Amino acid sequence: MGLRHSTTKSFKYAFDGIKTAYKNEPNLRIHTIFAFLAISTAGILGISTIEWLLLTFTIFYVITFELLNTVLEALVNLVSPEISPHAKIAKDVSAACVLLAATMSVIVGLSIFLPKIIYLLDK
Repeated sequence: MGLRHSTTKSFKYAFDGIKTAYKNEPNLRIHTIFAFLAISTAGILGISTIEWLLLTFTIFYVITFELLNTVLEALVNLVSPEISPHAKIAKDVSAACVLLAATMSVIVGLSIFLPKIIYLLDK
């Protein structure tokens, strides 16, 4: 029989995890800065509802991958504290997932913002 705890404690653990990740992961802080810049730019440019949904999904997509990367790195460090080729593969591939998500976020940001910025500059 597993440990049981309240839903309130589950949320507390989740928020503790987010706080720990922000405290220990500089890349997560960088992604968050870019997320706030994107949200601010979106507000200034007046993007559509669909664009807001796409932007929000993309932001959460990148942050979720960064959190998963943090989890995987911690687990790899726990089970393989010594340097190992398999541990390196796991960490590198996990980092590649974040890189792909971040690259996609740039593509989404450019597709949303660039036409609006070009329009404003052509006025």
